[in-house]
Amino acid sequence: MIPERLVTIGAVAGLLAVALGAWALGEIFTITLATRAAILALAATGLNIALGYGGLVSLGHAAFFGLGGYAMGILAFHAQSYTSLELGSLTIEGTKSMPVIWLVAVCVSALAAWVIGLLSLRTGGVYFIMITLAFGQMFYYFAISWSAYGGEDGLPIYLRNSFPGVDTLVPVQFFGLCFAALVLALLLSARLRSAPLGLALNAARQSPARVAAVGISPTRVKLVAFVISGAITGLAGALYADLNRFVSPAMFSWQLSGELIVLVILGGVGRLAGPVIGACLFVTLEHWLGGLTDFWHVWLGAILLGVVLFARGGIVGLLTGKAGPHV
Repeated sequence: MIPERLVTIGAVAGLLAVALGAWALGEIFTITLATRAAILALAATGLNIALGYGGLVSLGHAAFFGLGGYAMGILAFHAQSYTSLELGSLTIEGTKSMPVIWLVAVCVSALAAWVIGLLSLRTGGVYFIMITLAFGQMFYYFAISWSAYGGEDGLPIYLRNSFPGVDTLVPVQFFGLCFAALVLALLLSARLRSAPLGLALNAARQSPARVAAVGISPTRVKLVAFVISGAITGLAGALYADLNRFVSPAMFSWQLSGELIVLVILGGVGRLAGPVIGACLFVTLEHWLGGLTDFWHVWLGAILLGVVLFARGGIVGLLTGKAGPHV
């Protein structure tokens, strides 16, 4: 069997090799697919912290993804239209700077995750799932009714935002930014898993009563993980909006939350490389099978069913020979 560390390195290196190979061959569309896979892997990495490490099955993570996307869209819209965002007595200027947009996206998503987590973590099991779903749908319908920023039609952005020293309009350079964000998120995830917070989170997932007995609040530990998870997913949303140069209420949809869960399950719940492998497999199936039939989700469902029944550790579990955590 293959050590999990090698699987993680191989998955990340494989994604990078595909993008660089496509760049060398002039296959721009393949670079775009690799970029999309990196962004979805980043979002799934955020979800994996809550789902894999904390056992929090969130069906509303698209709320953070959409908030990150709309943070980018609103700031870029006001920059390209030379207008300001008025919030009472507060005036916010638009910007096309990616670092500023990322900071805003992370802060907004983290704040939303804190509020949602405070309310949702009062419950557990199916009730937690339904409350997170409800919050996601609230944001979805609010975005539809927000006519100032496109409403149901969404909001287009004419040019991709800028990053110092990088030409973001060059596909391989924009991929490099997304890939770097993914690697940093994976390093943070790995550090968190072995840190005292990660160990407490794992214990809170398995036996909240025992964690509480030693003086640690399981709810507080899970809330911190949920906030970190939401912040990473929000960053992915900002990058996804920049990739498409378009934001829409679909970024808040429960279907997207479900897709992120599917990515984590396919790759391996609680596994570092799980989101990367799951995202790459999902994008590959979507591209290849989507060109053959409109019902390619049937094959995805069959693969997911096989993983759930015969590979509880996901693809990473098959490669390493170790089952994943029970959520």
